[in-house]
Amino acid sequence: MTELTMCIHGHFYQPPRENPFTGLIPPEPGAEPFENFNEKIHSECYRPNAELGNFELISFNFGPTLAHWLEAQFPVTHDRIVMSDKRHRRTFGVGNGMAQAYNHTILPLARHRDKATQIRWGIADFAHRFGHAPEGMWLPEMAADIDTLAAMQSLGLRYTLLCPHQVRDPNGDWVDSRMPHYVRLSDNRYLTVFLRDEQMSNRLAFDPGLTASAAHFADWCRDTAHTDSGLFIIATDGETFGHHQHRRQHFLRSLLRTEASRVGFQVTTPGGYLRRHSPTRDVVLVEQTAWSCAHGLARWNTGCACTSGDQRWKLRLRTAFDRLAGSVDALYENECRAWIDAPWKLRDGYINVMLGIIEGPDLLRQFSSRAIPTEATRRLLHLLEAERYCQAMYTSCGLYFEDLGRIETRNNIAYASMSVDQVKLATGLDLSPGLRSDLAAAKSWVTQETGQDIYDNVVAHRRA
Repeated sequence: MTELTMCIHGHFYQPPRENPFTGLIPPEPGAEPFENFNEKIHSECYRPNAELGNFELISFNFGPTLAHWLEAQFPVTHDRIVMSDKRHRRTFGVGNGMAQAYNHTILPLARHRDKATQIRWGIADFAHRFGHAPEGMWLPEMAADIDTLAAMQSLGLRYTLLCPHQVRDPNGDWVDSRMPHYVRLSDNRYLTVFLRDEQMSNRLAFDPGLTASAAHFADWCRDTAHTDSGLFIIATDGETFGHHQHRRQHFLRSLLRTEASRVGFQVTTPGGYLRRHSPTRDVVLVEQTAWSCAHGLARWNTGCACTSGDQRWKLRLRTAFDRLAGSVDALYENECRAWIDAPWKLRDGYINVMLGIIEGPDLLRQFSSRAIPTEATRRLLHLLEAERYCQAMYTSCGLYFEDLGRIETRNNIAYASMSVDQVKLATGLDLSPGLRSDLAAAKSWVTQETGQDIYDNVVAHRRA
């Protein structure tokens, strides 16, 4: 390895801000002069980076739910981002976009079939937008376990990005983050992992003084590298470039077009790098880890010291969601038994209905060896919608922050209520008493309201 290379990866994602019942984002205080933060971030980050051509220079993933909003509200920006990947693919023979698990679910905390659905939906959304299958996938919060990596590999993905603390050398030696590595799976399979350079990534993300000048940052990176070879991956939230740090879209353009090469770095992407350098070493995955929690995955499960206050509500909320999902799954499987040969493959395929590629009844016909009556079709489609909302209620943002009463958690509870509604439309059964009882155990340490209070509030406002 004689090249000195740099890759900037932007993780572009925002929590779904839409009211789950209307699909519209309500006015958000603090976003002024814009109606909401999505519009504000579009103006400060997504649009200027697309206009400057920065998406052609970086590796990036764009969250599917955010991309759906962007396509509807600002199609010119959406299409510029898509064209950036296409131009990069024409020039280098490989795209620079990566897929993302669809609902930004913490995959190691999900059941295996839910992991598979999230990965399949993310792949399908990417292929629909960008016109080709992805080679890599961004794991939400970089949360990883072997089951997740194996599911990714089995679905045709080649690589992902992780932090150095998430892997270890089999012999206890130092792991060189300046090269890709293999994580061995079962049956002699493997997935390639690229490792984020922690120092460069964190300084770029959190030291605005260092990024005030692209030339200064490039000089600092060259001095920090202490080598004339190797790959340095700088991975951070894409919103850093213009929103978290104002006008850093110009910094990014200057860094990758002129300053990085001036100090000796070649600019690359993970897919492009793999075309020239195959991994030669194995690493062992440190399971149940993420990039944004020092306590494994506790931030999205039992709660931890990453956030303040009484965090017991997190496990209680997750338990309520798990019980609801189990009930919905059982009803869905029971309804499928008479008509559908592979119910979970059908759910995986439902992304094509969500993307508007196919109508629901046509999808059902693809998965049934017999004609499905109209009433059974109606029930199945309602239950598939119930499954869709069950996936949405696990969006990680609802468990990331400190308080049950935040809008992200309220939206997740609203998704749960929509799943309940779809089940009732399909079967006549009302799952709300059990869900409300479970949610009552989750209590805000700030407002003292419970998950049941929030559920009743969101349902009342929907029906008002």
